[in-house]
Amino acid sequence: MLIDKIVKFQFIIIILVFSVSVYADNYYSGSQYFEKCMSEAVKVKQGNIIKIELKRENNMLVYEYDIRDEDNRDWDVECQADTGEIIELEREVFGIYDKAFHSYMKINLEQAKTIALQKYPGEIIEIEYEIEEDGRAVYEFDIDTEDDKEMKIEIDAASGNIHEETEELWQIGYE
Repeated sequence: MLIDKIVKFQFIIIILVFSVSVYADNYYSGSQYFEKCMSEAVKVKQGNIIKIELKRENNMLVYEYDIRDEDNRDWDVECQADTGEIIELEREVFGIYDKAFHSYMKINLEQAKTIALQKYPGEIIEIEYEIEEDGRAVYEFDIDTEDDKEMKIEIDAASGNIHEETEELWQIGYE
């Protein structure tokens, strides 16, 4: 009787462990490209990786590597997790007084915050100012949402349009 219960318990544990393993493999299916993405990112922008994120963007997994170059500028290099292909490069700037950001900006920070929080109610936990590859300036907000997700939303600093939305799955490194 006791042995039957132990065997059943062990069987249930084995099934649970296997199920979690399969789920993790499917959820992070791009993990085999992590090192390839990292290698490609530092080829695009040489420097020190200070933060790595995994996010879901347009139904694909994307690694984002924040790289600080030798001139102390920060860059975001994005890599598609299931191919190892670099898909985006953005330059972080120090706020609205950066010349490139300021010359593009038509909406202020408070207006951009309002747009972001209308889309994702919650608490803004980080704000970044970025210059996209095409020269556009965007406000990027990390929001802890009311439904316990961390969403990133980029608001175009000229039009106020939503430029990009992603769900952050995990982050490691300097904030």
